[in-house]
Amino acid sequence: MSQPVPPSWKDLGKSAGDLLQKDYPIQGASLEVKTLTPSNVTFKVQGQRNQDATINGDIEGKYVDFKNGLTVTQAWTTTNLLRTQVELENLIAKGLKLDLATTLNPAKSQKAAILTAIYKQPSLHTRATVDLFKGPTFTADTVVGRDGFLVGAEASYDVTSGAITRYAGAIGFSAPEYAVTLHGLGNLSTFSASYYHKVSKDVEAGAKAIYDTKSTLNGVSLEVGAKTYLDNAAFIKTKINNSGVLCLGYTQALRPGVKAAFGLALDTTRINDPTAGQAAHKVGASFTFNS
Repeated sequence: MSQPVPPSWKDLGKSAGDLLQKDYPIQGASLEVKTLTPSNVTFKVQGQRNQDATINGDIEGKYVDFKNGLTVTQAWTTTNLLRTQVELENLIAKGLKLDLATTLNPAKSQKAAILTAIYKQPSLHTRATVDLFKGPTFTADTVVGRDGFLVGAEASYDVTSGAITRYAGAIGFSAPEYAVTLHGLGNLSTFSASYYHKVSKDVEAGAKAIYDTKSTLNGVSLEVGAKTYLDNAAFIKTKINNSGVLCLGYTQALRPGVKAAFGLALDTTRINDPTAGQAAHKVGASFTFNS
């Protein structure tokens, strides 16, 4: 029996993470417009008005050459940041992807360049990254999988100091209906456990617990959430954490390519506090147009 390609290191526990983090637009109002040309060029414009009334946005162009495995992305933000990304996949060898991501802030003379090599095969997903201007720092991570069981590790090495600056590990199990992941992060000083369960075709549930050994509170942060599809075009999500913050999200597909989402966050410990304001309770909305 052939084995599938396991998820990348950053995607371990992704099902639970997406359930608990995505589709809660509580940080203000956002708008995204995306168009695709016949020559495989995608243009995307997005903007967001935050709770503090600041407005941020960016414009992005993306070209994809499917035949040669080439993708070029160029973006310009309202903070005058220029981002460029060049990706080559399956061109040199099957399963190998090369990625060069650069950022430039002309006003502040700040620059960054990160070169990444990703190699994927059945039962193996590995990545090596070099931060060319910081350190330079070399980071590598690997995930191996067999019959649903996953084991992964990550480490960073500072070339200048000749020392390992960060390391982490993870184990997990993934099945079509559920997934469990345990992480040891921050040089094994922070531990997290996440669980995702597709209860039925219309209901999903998940939870995540985090324990930080360096925290002065010496407690465990816990968050649980659920997602329910109302029909083929709408779903609602809800989550609550042990600090008493309750979040609600509603997403509706208005028509093909047009989606609206609304979010609400309430600090249930300060419901009757007239001075709570935006610091405790938040509301937001997002609108997406694709054509």
